[in-house]
Amino acid sequence: MKKTGIFYASATGTTAGVARRIAAAMGVADSDVHDVVLSAPDDLGKYDLLIIGSSTHGNGDIEEDMADFLDGVEALDLSGKKIALFGTGNVKMATTFCDAVGKMYGRLKATGATFVGRFPADEYTFVSSAACDGNTMLGLVIDQNNYPEITDGRIDRWVKLL
Repeated sequence: MKKTGIFYASATGTTAGVARRIAAAMGVADSDVHDVVLSAPDDLGKYDLLIIGSSTHGNGDIEEDMADFLDGVEALDLSGKKIALFGTGNVKMATTFCDAVGKMYGRLKATGATFVGRFPADEYTFVSSAACDGNTMLGLVIDQNNYPEITDGRIDRWVKLL
């Protein structure tokens, strides 16, 4: 069985809550759910599947603690590992909705990891998003502000893709 680690950055607690819900849906132990503020990039090495999540801030930016964490991750060789991305955002920010997911993808592509967990984009309403690659989102995107009632269903469907 593959060892799964969840790494997240959360300024307001929303992304942390989603990370814990993903962990519960997958049966991932609390000890394998990591706030990047308390983690080192090398911690990724003990896992086969890396689930990495961030909220989107400001003008579509990755949460600051995640951006700092990725500075170190970008130097790692993650060949043979799988990465699944998730993010939280607000669809009312229609031109930057969950851009952090797309920006994390861009920063992590060179690590050699295989990306998994694309999710249908047609379930979302937005003008543009760096997290969207045609008909799919590059990972799971969640809007807890406006649509909290559908989060668990989306998480359950997404984890089956991993």
